[in-house]
Amino acid sequence: MAKRNEEKGKGKVVLASGVFDLLHLGHVRFLEEAKKAGGPNAKLIVIVARDSTVEKRKGKKPVMPEYQRCALVASLKVVDEAMLGYENFSMQKVLEKIKPDVVAVGHDSNVSGLERQVRDAVKKKGSDIKIVKISKFSSDELDSSSKIKRRIVEQFKG
Repeated sequence: MAKRNEEKGKGKVVLASGVFDLLHLGHVRFLEEAKKAGGPNAKLIVIVARDSTVEKRKGKKPVMPEYQRCALVASLKVVDEAMLGYENFSMQKVLEKIKPDVVAVGHDSNVSGLERQVRDAVKKKGSDIKIVKISKFSSDELDSSSKIKRRIVEQFKG
């Protein structure tokens, strides 16, 4: 697919995914770097995790409902398209539908097992999809949704 896109003068398709609960600067920087990984004229498609998927993986639902998280991600200038993931998550299905040239995974993707799932799906598919790991943007005080939640609880205690 990469060659066909380049022949037509189009950039590569980059796929990124995440929960994006309590959208913060770390999310924005991750998506900016993901798009850059596709090179000039890249198209960034973002899969936003379903509430049910998040609950299954993390043991609790996100603060913001899936449709709001998806709408917020879609509104970001760097994002070309955002969509909700499958109810029964399958990386193989996602790769078949999106047909990305590049899959960007976050610095914490080993913790969630996402990086392994992506590598396994790419290997199974037998394609030349490039997997790019995006480094952590910084160690800002509020660079994760869980840190934001903790800050809110601390400020409103007592």
